[in-house]
Amino acid sequence: MKTVKKLFCLLLILFTTTLLVAAGYYFTVTSSVKLAPEKLLLSQQNVTLYDAENRPMKSAFSDFKQSVCYADIPKKTVLAFVDTEDKRFFSHHGFDWKRIAKAAYNNARAHSFKQGASTISQQLIKNTHLSQEKTLNRKLKEWKLTRFLERKYSKEEILEKYLNVIYFGHNCFGIHAAASFYFGKQPQELDLADSAILAGLVKSPNNYSPFKHPENCQKRKASVLNAMLKNGSITPQEKQEAIDKPLPVVPNQSVRFDYIHAVFDELSYLSEQHGFTIGGNIEISTYADPSLQSRLEQLAGDYNETDLTLATLNPKNNGFKAYVSTVGNIPRLPGSLLKPLLVYGPALEKDVISPATPLLDEKIDYGGYSPENYDEKFHGYVSARESLANSLNIPAVKLLESVGTKTAAGYLEKMSLEVEKDDLSLALALGGMKKGYTLQQLLSAYSTLANGGNFSKSGFISKIVIDGIEVYRHNPPQTRVFSEESAYLLTDMLQTAAKTGTAKKLRTLPFQIAAKTGTVGTNKGNTDAYAVSYTTNDVVGVWLGNADNEYINCTGGGLPCNYLLTVNEYLQERYQQERRTIENFPAPKTVVRVALDKASYYDTHTILLADEFSPINYRFTELFKNTSVPTKTSTFFSNPTIITPNLQFTDGKVIIRFDENSPTCYQYKIDKYDYATHTTVYLGDYIPTFTDEDVLKNKRYVYTITPIYQDRRGQE
Repeated sequence: MKTVKKLFCLLLILFTTTLLVAAGYYFTVTSSVKLAPEKLLLSQQNVTLYDAENRPMKSAFSDFKQSVCYADIPKKTVLAFVDTEDKRFFSHHGFDWKRIAKAAYNNARAHSFKQGASTISQQLIKNTHLSQEKTLNRKLKEWKLTRFLERKYSKEEILEKYLNVIYFGHNCFGIHAAASFYFGKQPQELDLADSAILAGLVKSPNNYSPFKHPENCQKRKASVLNAMLKNGSITPQEKQEAIDKPLPVVPNQSVRFDYIHAVFDELSYLSEQHGFTIGGNIEISTYADPSLQSRLEQLAGDYNETDLTLATLNPKNNGFKAYVSTVGNIPRLPGSLLKPLLVYGPALEKDVISPATPLLDEKIDYGGYSPENYDEKFHGYVSARESLANSLNIPAVKLLESVGTKTAAGYLEKMSLEVEKDDLSLALALGGMKKGYTLQQLLSAYSTLANGGNFSKSGFISKIVIDGIEVYRHNPPQTRVFSEESAYLLTDMLQTAAKTGTAKKLRTLPFQIAAKTGTVGTNKGNTDAYAVSYTTNDVVGVWLGNADNEYINCTGGGLPCNYLLTVNEYLQERYQQERRTIENFPAPKTVVRVALDKASYYDTHTILLADEFSPINYRFTELFKNTSVPTKTSTFFSNPTIITPNLQFTDGKVIIRFDENSPTCYQYKIDKYDYATHTTVYLGDYIPTFTDEDVLKNKRYVYTITPIYQDRRGQE
């Protein structure tokens, strides 16, 4: 019995000591913690943006920084947030112990910390008073500040402050900004469906945006409404009416998406990827070029025929320098912009083609899929270079079939361009797919070619510091997509597109530039028009279309190319003022330029090295990997050869007709033999037909034709 008492006393002492130590630690850690009422109000000083030169940018809040009084917030809006975020908000004193216990139990069972139990009061403190460190000290400070908050303010005041500082994505801090951006309304005008969308956004503004992920938004909206129904805040009829109300398709039309909107879109994504809270004093360093941004905004402001997006990316640091859009970063079908990335790049990488490879542009049919070229013509044999420069459809589809759709799609995925299983068809060669990609994604992929085949994910933000702690730095890993040789060959082919192909409006630019255009549409009209260019300094992209898919009177080689030209001319002028240059694309030592025989290339569609004796007008040069240089040499001039002519005896005359492909650069010697004599009946330049009238009846003659080039005699 004495032993039990001793053990009990020992445990009591141990428990008391532990309790005293914990209490001492708590009071030590939180002794200097004070509630700062000014931090509970949203201020422009909470967020500072810096451009690429570390200069502060204009206000990050635009005109959306007004606060809203609790009395002006509809009751259904209040209930949407409470039922979703903290259903016992009005009854607890800052901490929901039932929820904490349940979360702890579920986390223990799952061996994880996926479930949280933060109340609205805790979230308000977390977003306004605390650093980003995830430590016990931080949690203890949060508890103490939450107690202070609950003592100082009423529940209505706490909820009002929460709704005025919470981040809703798309540069919207506070419910006033969110109501205006998403619905073009004042907060007091929000209905149940609107409120459910906004309450659902708080958990993940990036994933639940109706403009970026409408399917996710609809599911989240339904989840909020289910919670409200379960808590008795709405009726089944009200829930169904709210579910049936369509999501907003585009933001408030008075809003133009500029660089700052893109920065905050990225901020939402990064906060979820890197686990930091958007709150406190935020300093965001960007890649912005204010002068270029002003030029793009001017171009966008002067155009109002359709929606548009203009963007410029620096491939050296993978940072966007300027961006403006009337629709935001929405995915669209990419059209022919996919051809270099999906078709020609992989085909070069797999050595299926070189730029000189002849491709037959002819009518094809793959199980009922029979694509046509834009001009509805067939062009016969064309080089891979010419096919890409002129964006021919049929050779691209044939090449994709040769490479393999799944294999080719793997290259897209290395550039963060995901391909769904249902999209794995030959139509993918022409950009045929369900959802498509954003212009930001496409420019990031094209920067792969500007960087010699290495892909790194691009962004607008270079660094984020919150309350003095760096929570993010843009330093993405590199992924080798194409070899340096393949990337250079593809870039050289796209330079041809900018000189003589679909992007030939850029041909006046006095520096090396590669470009590709794309047009999406049907026989009823076009819906999207693209133009993308890149140099060693910049990747520039243009998209024209309509958010509602209304038809446009435009192709990629038209107005989008004009914009490309204007932006690149502006960039060149800037570089000249700054005494900078646009360097040529660096050529790998493993890529060589060789002379090819033109006669065999165009006559028989075979690639042969040029004969050493061939004249200039019978040869052309092309680029090859040094491992893929042709091994056979033409003997067209060192050993002249022709197709055997046709010989006829008609009306007492011998007629010799040369094949129409017989070289006109040869001389021809025609000899005539009988049993007793040998006579040269012709020696001279090419003639289509030779007629010998000096023949005798009942006599046998043999004729030989010898092609000659510069005293080198070919085979008789």
